[in-house]
Amino acid sequence: MKCPFCSSENTRVIDSRPADDNSSIRRRRMCDDCGKRFTTYEKVETIPLIVIKKDNTREQYDRSKIEGGVLRACHKRPISVNEINQLVDDVETEIFNREEKEIPSSMIGEIVMDHLKDLEAVAYVRFASVYREFKDVNTFMSELKKLLDK
Repeated sequence: MKCPFCSSENTRVIDSRPADDNSSIRRRRMCDDCGKRFTTYEKVETIPLIVIKKDNTREQYDRSKIEGGVLRACHKRPISVNEINQLVDDVETEIFNREEKEIPSSMIGEIVMDHLKDLEAVAYVRFASVYREFKDVNTFMSELKKLLDK
């Protein structure tokens, strides 16, 4: 492992433990050359997942796209970063537990909305309005009515 401070390859592990999510290993490392410490995370490598977009193009799964959409939906809402990270972790776990090599982006969007609905109503409506491409106020209102009925 290269040191992020001096780029030396002389580093060693000084502590290992499971990360908070129990799906990765957190390792504290120390550079033998500059003496600085840093943390790395080791995760199990998964089978590459391909996302089928609305226009039928395919691209490799990218967690940051889900994070970005959720962050925009939760902007200025009373939702902690930990809650957002947990939601993205839960969505990702659900996606990978399907054990499929390809997944439609529409399926990912529905999974995200299911999780957002339980977390915060305004964030859910924001995400749904972009994801479902509400064309007018009536479609927006019908989605709000569905939310209020539940």
